[in-house]
Amino acid sequence: MRERRLRTGVRLTELGFGAAQLGNLYRRTTDQDAHDAVDAAWDAGIRYFDTAPHYGLGLSERRLGAALAGRPRDEYVLSTKVGRVLVPTPDRAHLRDDDGFDVPARFRREWDFTRDGVLRSLEASLDRLGTDRVDVVYLHDPDAHWEQASTSGIDALVELRDQGVVSAVGAGMNQAAMLARLVRESDVDVVMCAGRFTLVDGTALTGLLPAALDRGVSVVAAAVYNSGLLAGPRPLPDVRYDYEQAPADLIAHVHRIADVAERFGCTVPELAAQYTLRHAAVASVVLGMRTAAHVTTNAARMAREVPDELWEELDRLGLVPGLDGAPGGEQDSTQNGATHD
Repeated sequence: MRERRLRTGVRLTELGFGAAQLGNLYRRTTDQDAHDAVDAAWDAGIRYFDTAPHYGLGLSERRLGAALAGRPRDEYVLSTKVGRVLVPTPDRAHLRDDDGFDVPARFRREWDFTRDGVLRSLEASLDRLGTDRVDVVYLHDPDAHWEQASTSGIDALVELRDQGVVSAVGAGMNQAAMLARLVRESDVDVVMCAGRFTLVDGTALTGLLPAALDRGVSVVAAAVYNSGLLAGPRPLPDVRYDYEQAPADLIAHVHRIADVAERFGCTVPELAAQYTLRHAAVASVVLGMRTAAHVTTNAARMAREVPDELWEELDRLGLVPGLDGAPGGEQDSTQNGATHD
């Protein structure tokens, strides 16, 4: 599998393993399914794995660490996130988590982007992962905590990077505007943008991506299926977009994309998986994977050859956000840390 290199030298496979579902996102996943998914990812050539304490109150980190145990540590890249410190709540262990994960409420999430909070969070993550280092650390969803995250939070991460404790730092969010500001004003290496650069959402094209190219910062694209809207060959009437019911006009728009894709023997999910990698700033696409079957499907979508004529037709019809005509691999990679290997 092809890799793209961040400006600090970290190499990300173009397809990354998103481990939120290993934390029982929305429903339970077995330990065996989680382990099998990671094994399948390794067999498929995936070497970038992303997790966070938020995912299942640490369950995702524990499962991912266990599944990667015994793998050569220098052969894969591991990222996690800081900003939510897990505080034990044994009195609530009989309850279920109320933040989207089917796990016991043994901990509560406490927002903390102070230097101490960042260090405590990372230390706990290392313990759960069973490793002595992670390669990339993101500030996690600092939307309502900009002042603290953009000062003490990012300063702590930069300090860790400069000390050689981690190899690259940045932030992950479900918006583009604040990420663009962070790229312009801070010494970050990579940002994870969820849902704002997809086949139907070009929000990141007007601020974040130009800033990233200008500053040599790489972008990891996540949530490229937009909560399910782009996950199937044709969207169903009750499909969701950004966690809510998708509007009828947007569903109709995706059907028009599907009409074009099918003429070229391709599907909407294949286009959604590959679209963001056509931009020079993007280093990797992280897709959520719960089972080995999910891994196989996503890897096949990334490997599918999409003819240039299909992208040109979609662009001509104005059905996808424009990328100024040039795939990322054909642009000058010296503009950005995401060089192509």
